[in-house]
Amino acid sequence: MTVPVPRIDLFGSLLHLHPSGRMRVEQPATDTELEREGWLFMVAHAETDDDVHGDHWEIHTEADEFVACLAGGIRVILRPERPGDDEEVIALGAGAGTIVPRGRWHRLALDAPSDMMAVTLPRGTREERWTGAGA
Repeated sequence: MTVPVPRIDLFGSLLHLHPSGRMRVEQPATDTELEREGWLFMVAHAETDDDVHGDHWEIHTEADEFVACLAGGIRVILRPERPGDDEEVIALGAGAGTIVPRGRWHRLALDAPSDMMAVTLPRGTREERWTGAGA
């Protein structure tokens, strides 16, 4: 019996890349996705910084994260590693991406409404609130 090949709405789904080699389409979740085995591939549309949780720093302790801008403009902001250092800002226009190193705190900000893509291993992901410049 042939298994039907699905059409996937990338803006409404997560693609879970399991270590076994299987891929599964899932609905976005909150807490449960952080404990999944395997990688997550996500595409999203964002209108404002609230849509990208711009008020939170995020860290992935188990893997790097690939972030790409598909349309619009986003900034990936890396928290200083030492007190007194400046934030590092990577500006991404349509078709550009970056790799956020494992263990590096980061957040996103929009320059315009944007479509973006992210791929990471969610296990070990943590967040903390950003309280503004110099925080």
